[in-house]
Amino acid sequence: MRASVRASAARALAKISGRALGPYQSAVVRIGFAGTWLFFLLREFPHRAELYGPDGPWSWALAERLIASNGAFTVLMWSDSTLWFEIVYGISVLASAGLLLGWRTRATSVVFMIGVLALQNRSVFMGDGGDNVIHLMAIYLVLTRCARVWSLDARRARLRGSASAGAAGPVLWAVLGGVFAYGAATGRFGAGWLAAFAALWVVCGLWWLVDRYEPDGEGRALLDVLANLLHNAGMLVIMAEVCLIYATAGWYKIQGSRWQDGTALYYPLGLDYFTPWPGLSGLVASSGTVVMLLSYGTVAVQVAFPFTLFNRRIKNVLLAVMMLEHAGIAVLLGLPFFSMAMIAADAVFLPTGFLVWLGARAAVLRPGRGPAAEPRAAGRTAEPAAGPAPEPAADPATEPRPVPAEG
Repeated sequence: MRASVRASAARALAKISGRALGPYQSAVVRIGFAGTWLFFLLREFPHRAELYGPDGPWSWALAERLIASNGAFTVLMWSDSTLWFEIVYGISVLASAGLLLGWRTRATSVVFMIGVLALQNRSVFMGDGGDNVIHLMAIYLVLTRCARVWSLDARRARLRGSASAGAAGPVLWAVLGGVFAYGAATGRFGAGWLAAFAALWVVCGLWWLVDRYEPDGEGRALLDVLANLLHNAGMLVIMAEVCLIYATAGWYKIQGSRWQDGTALYYPLGLDYFTPWPGLSGLVASSGTVVMLLSYGTVAVQVAFPFTLFNRRIKNVLLAVMMLEHAGIAVLLGLPFFSMAMIAADAVFLPTGFLVWLGARAAVLRPGRGPAAEPRAAGRTAEPAAGPAPEPAADPATEPRPVPAEG
């Protein structure tokens, strides 16, 4: 009995340390959140100064007082210069595009996180709920190996056979190191962020040295194990965060009288802010049955979803319902970026078989490519998250259960 328990524990440890699980799920989450933030920044580009810059109602002095009290991190508070704001905003756009494409993801994920924190912590009242999800996921993505498939890093590793080919990576990290050194020397970082950024820079520098001079040695194997553990822990946190969001949202709704009597949806449909299509909103609000079904259905789905993770088929059905619900919110209530953020978060639970099939179909649509061109991720990528990718099961029936160790 003890021998079987030890053997099971050894197999489990080998599984979570031997490879980064859920490569397709982490890639979808990366693409989803980077794309959501990129589209938001581009859409609000004409209004950027009013939202996060010097022309906003939340002035630089007010932001400075708030950040002094809560200790939030934002590089926008390093200077009240308009030029500095434009530089940070532009870099945030570029980092979002780089993360979306999976280019030098090890560095761009860090810059993406800094950009998200810089803008959101500068003006805390700008957002619709989806910004909170992006805020959290931007931090979690730094921990994951999210560019092993569907990325320029994976493509470069496959074509060149080397994860660290090219000089762009070292140059990018040298620039980031210079910025970090300036921030550290001028006391711009709190103790926690100083330690976090120092650890990131040192570990990535060590990774580059080992990958360059000892790519097949014990040092590289040790770093792979540590990166796999960190990735799998990060995926677990992302999944737990999504479950927590739905569980708390559902249980708080249950306590509201308007949700209990099934009329909660009726009221936002009468507000100008939430009616981009007044005719459609009026049509939905005119039917008490539809309003009641949508109100009760929302609560039921949100409360039930965390418990459906123990049954793959029910989970997949409820997952599709939730994504359709968020698509409806985007159209009916005019909250596209909130819906995009939530759909991107939900994507962490998508079945591996479905994602493999989706990637194959996308490969067919690309000019000059066919199903055979779908990368198998046999080589290492430019991420610390690089390494041999597992062969996913093409049959959805063999898709592993939605736990971090299975993707």
